[in-house]
Amino acid sequence: MGGLFLCFNTRMADRRLQVFHAVAKHLSFTKAAEALFMTQPAVTFQIRQLEEHFDTRLFDRAHGRIALTPAGQVALEYAERILGLSAELDTRLKEMSGQVAGPLLIGASTTIAEFLLPQVLGEFKSRYPGVVPRLFVANSEAVQARIAERTLDLGFIEGESHLPSLGTEVCCDDELQVVCAPTHPLAKLQSVPPKALMEHAYIGREPGSGTREVIDHYLHKAGVAPDALQVVMELGSPEALKGLAATGLGFAIMSRATVAKETQLGQLVRVPLAPPLTRHLSVVYPKERFHSRLVNSFVQFAKERLAAVLHGTEPVQPAA
Repeated sequence: MGGLFLCFNTRMADRRLQVFHAVAKHLSFTKAAEALFMTQPAVTFQIRQLEEHFDTRLFDRAHGRIALTPAGQVALEYAERILGLSAELDTRLKEMSGQVAGPLLIGASTTIAEFLLPQVLGEFKSRYPGVVPRLFVANSEAVQARIAERTLDLGFIEGESHLPSLGTEVCCDDELQVVCAPTHPLAKLQSVPPKALMEHAYIGREPGSGTREVIDHYLHKAGVAPDALQVVMELGSPEALKGLAATGLGFAIMSRATVAKETQLGQLVRVPLAPPLTRHLSVVYPKERFHSRLVNSFVQFAKERLAAVLHGTEPVQPAA
């Protein structure tokens, strides 16, 4: 009996438990399918197989919503333990060969993914050819959610995590500045006080963005209500923000590292805020999880390279 149980759980840990875990965390078959890069019918099929094996319902489905049954709650507790131990066993056995290799599942907020990580990932891959990185790009909130459900090994976000299940390590500091067209009135200033921002049209980031959270906090601290700004548009892409700012439609507040190319070409101007607006870029990971040599090696490498780029000792290489 014990041998059969062990055999079954070892086999299941590769897929069905992963699918169940994702559905249980999202309480949505659609969102779980997106997180696992699967189709919704495939997710539904895996859950049905699992319920048939245990001969019990793991989810209540009613009125377009799902919830864990008491049996589902128990299954979730065991799923997290089994998946964690399975991943740890796999990693430790691979590391006995002394190689840094294997899949590396990374999440990153849009700004970091588009402007900072491509160069870091390329250099790390060159150093360790056996590593297979996979990058999930979203805003900071979505990245943290993926790490909490253990579908990612680690993530890079702006600011720090507020989720109790995640640990946070500051990588480096990044300065945000006013970005606008050379013809914009703010372009003529040496620095911009927060209250002067209310006089001009503003192009901002979307809710859930780490950049937006940092900017809102800065404005509150300076005595400026974020909703007092003349918001003309909210966008989820730094590239879109830059494109609109270059037309003169309004100003944006962005990482200075993201506009290095455009400022060199004279398409945009960046002006420091007074007082300066700096934020932490952080790496986040599940607190109660074994960290492999691969993950530890990448975190250390990324921290050194990101600091070099943001502090101006290395050029920024935007993603193609």
